[in-house]
Amino acid sequence: MANLVHYLEFNGLMKDFLNRVFRPDGEVTPGTGPVSVGWCLNDDTAAIIYPEPERLRSEPPNKSHAKSASRCPAILNLESRYFVVRCPFDLHLKFARDDDGKARLVNGLGDKSPVRVEKLAQHVLMTREPEWRFPDRPTLQLRLPYIFVADEPVYLSQIDAFAHYRSKPLPGTIFGGRFPIHIWPRPLVWAFEWHDVETEIVLKRNDPLFYVMFETLPQNRAVQLVEIERTPELERFSQEISEAANYVNQTFSLFDRAEKRRPAQLVNPVRKRRETS
Repeated sequence: MANLVHYLEFNGLMKDFLNRVFRPDGEVTPGTGPVSVGWCLNDDTAAIIYPEPERLRSEPPNKSHAKSASRCPAILNLESRYFVVRCPFDLHLKFARDDDGKARLVNGLGDKSPVRVEKLAQHVLMTREPEWRFPDRPTLQLRLPYIFVADEPVYLSQIDAFAHYRSKPLPGTIFGGRFPIHIWPRPLVWAFEWHDVETEIVLKRNDPLFYVMFETLPQNRAVQLVEIERTPELERFSQEISEAANYVNQTFSLFDRAEKRRPAQLVNPVRKRRETS
């Protein structure tokens, strides 16, 4: 009798679950199943040098022991929720001051740098000294073309690449950040606070720059990262919110307005490219 009760309870719960998750037309109810997060580049210039964001994976782990950390479900679940954004080109930066005492950046590789001086200046800049959080810690920004967007509420958190071992640690810390990508799809930047200006910043192409994590509702939903088309709707909406921080403080106050102006659909996956024979 007890087995029959358990059987009926299980089937009742399963039926209720299926009714809630799947609609009669076969579509998945919003708020269930994997969350589709789209990514694209907002500029095609030299797009081929920018690595695709990838899910965080540890080095080939030891799985021979049942209690190995590589088998820990908490670790595996954590890693599954982080994605790696890598450095697109070599960086070797020195801090200096000119004859007037103005802070400036110096390309430590000089003529041996694979990046032309004028191109480096387009991507890497030092913020104005009055804007530094501390007078002895310069702030740098590496401008990147990556945009992440979702068609349902998703927050992106940008954090340091904490799981990547650097034999020579960077002489400072990155600025993390968190914002809703469903209403604020803006290009990301790598922002760095330079604590030890006597030590150069050295990054190689394909070194992890930072991780991004996506917060969903409910929290246990998986995240599917897909490359998307840069549609006219996405370009127009991104243009509407771009550079807003140059004109107002506290851009979070613009979220309600942005949400009202947002097109209904922005995540349009790229069609798979056909292989040519």
